[in-house]
Amino acid sequence: MQMKRFDTINVIPLIDVMLVLLAIVLTTASFIVKDNLKIDLPKTEHTETYVPPKEQPPLKFNVDADNQLFMDDKAFDYASLEAHLSTLESDQPIVIQVDRKAHFESFVKLVDALKQYQLNNLSILTQAE
Repeated sequence: MQMKRFDTINVIPLIDVMLVLLAIVLTTASFIVKDNLKIDLPKTEHTETYVPPKEQPPLKFNVDADNQLFMDDKAFDYASLEAHLSTLESDQPIVIQVDRKAHFESFVKLVDALKQYQLNNLSILTQAE
């Protein structure tokens, strides 16, 4: 009995498997990138797309609907905020996200603390309508 010579390989099933794996990776990656905090940003008509600087990662401040302050997704109070802000360089990029239901006073208090330490490289995020 002579064996049949195996000259070619069918790559179609391999491509199907790779496409399924790619779909799984892309689906799970979109869940990982989502914010842990539920911040409902105010809507604006003339919003530009925010692109974070590549040379220095921005420090992120969030104020949720309950007026709770978060720094890089960790709860923070205003008393310890000023001690941390005093250690930052004045060119540190800062991103601020404030929930639309938060009190304006919370936003003003945060910006005032940043201005006290000459941290003026601010980006305030909104959502396009």
